[in-house]
Amino acid sequence: MSAASYGALPAYAELQVASDFSFLHGASRAEEYVARAAQLGYSAIAITDECSLAGVVRAHVEAKAAGLPLIIGSHFRLTAADGAPAIAFSALAMNRDGYGNLCELVSLGRMRGKKGSYRLAPRDLEQPDAPFTHLRGLPDCIAILSPDFPANEQRLDAQVEWFARVFGDRAWVALTLHARAMDDIHRGVVERVAARHGVPVVATSWPLMHVRSRKPLQDVLTSIRLGRPVSECGYELAPNAERHLRSRLRLANLYPAGALEETVRVARRCTFSLDDLKYEYPDEVVPAGYDVATYLREQTYIGAQRRFPAGIPVDVQAQIEHELQLIAELNYEAYFLTVYDIVQFARQNGILCQGRGSAANSAVCYCLGMTEVDPSRQSMLFERFMSKERNEPPDIDVDFEHQRREEVMQYIYRKYGRDRAALTAAVSTYRPRSALREAGKALGVDPAIVDRVAKSHHWFDSRADLLQRFAEAGLDPEAPLNQQWAAFAAQLLGYPRHLSQHSGGFVISRGKLTRLVPVENAAMEDRTIIQWDKDDIEALGILK
Repeated sequence: MSAASYGALPAYAELQVASDFSFLHGASRAEEYVARAAQLGYSAIAITDECSLAGVVRAHVEAKAAGLPLIIGSHFRLTAADGAPAIAFSALAMNRDGYGNLCELVSLGRMRGKKGSYRLAPRDLEQPDAPFTHLRGLPDCIAILSPDFPANEQRLDAQVEWFARVFGDRAWVALTLHARAMDDIHRGVVERVAARHGVPVVATSWPLMHVRSRKPLQDVLTSIRLGRPVSECGYELAPNAERHLRSRLRLANLYPAGALEETVRVARRCTFSLDDLKYEYPDEVVPAGYDVATYLREQTYIGAQRRFPAGIPVDVQAQIEHELQLIAELNYEAYFLTVYDIVQFARQNGILCQGRGSAANSAVCYCLGMTEVDPSRQSMLFERFMSKERNEPPDIDVDFEHQRREEVMQYIYRKYGRDRAALTAAVSTYRPRSALREAGKALGVDPAIVDRVAKSHHWFDSRADLLQRFAEAGLDPEAPLNQQWAAFAAQLLGYPRHLSQHSGGFVISRGKLTRLVPVENAAMEDRTIIQWDKDDIEALGILK
């Protein structure tokens, strides 16, 4: 019996979603999914990018504004090994501990692989090696198995048997229906195998786009991922546009009522919010017998005496006291001391460094040797750097000489360990020329023409300028193919291509950073990055 038989629209939570941070799979931003889910009256929505939490902060900000519960999750593909079957599943954090376990699993997979890839096997959840034994069964996370389509009963039976054994009462099997010819057969196999093992079935749409009109763009992304024109992608392309957030009426006509009800049951068990995160800066730079406040005060005044050997001016001392009081009130002493320790390392090793930006408005930063703007020679505007009213974390930017920056980075890794320190990510996105190249190749445009048009295009060119570039290349700007080319290039602009490293912003934590945010390998050897960029960490009040 379908849910539509009950008359009223069913409650529904979407539990599997691929955003644009499932690179070259998802054709919509996490924020777009959240806004659309709220518009459709969904009870909740999850973001489950593959082995990634890169898009969840953006979704979190949008969900708070929309008043929609957001579920934090990730999707994984486990490679068959040691007699266990290959498994594709989504994990959803139920609480803070579950979120930490999810972050560690993502980090484990990413740190094993080269940049942009990951490696996980069933053993990592069934019999994980030390020091990851606490990840056995991924405690405090819901697990949703994603069967192949159409489901093979024998293979699915082995998968569900393993799944039920590893995850117990936190296991579900996804029923995903996209109005395909084999839907009824697929549904029958999924329901039969799940019932055999006592595992509930839950409905998912597993969308790749928030609205169906993104289907052409999703085809282009598939083409880019496969490295061949759309016209040659064949069955790799989705057969229809059903992989979007669908109305509850549409869902009620497709799915059994029980499978829709399970979505809400799962969502209710997932109470974690990114607002629950508590970030603490490391405090081991403080010697025994001190607390962070007294040690910061001592080092500040030692530095002040060095800066002002003839005596600390009265107005400078008043400024120092004002700053120390506010720093203590906002609990940022450990942050200042950590940056101070890094600067001390640089100076002791003859590495040139200098603070810049708004930190130049701080007398404390000057006394600690982090900046060179003398507070006795000009008035300080400390509130530009740090203020209680703005409720924004301070940002002490220190530049180190380019040739020796790596020494400073490796010092941080040695001191805090790679599970507590990593670089902030930067999101590399499609720019005009790369968007033109990829869109042109996806449409099968002659490579020489693609190259000529892309090279002639400037970042500041408008769409009208682009059409002019087509004309200059001997193309008809009004031809349907060229209109498509321009349209797809415009849609690709700003879409993420991959994560890269920020120019130097480290995130360092008191506890395991890998339980706060996933960490992965950077392109450069011996460097690791978190999966969030500077805007993400600023939104959550995390210091870099």
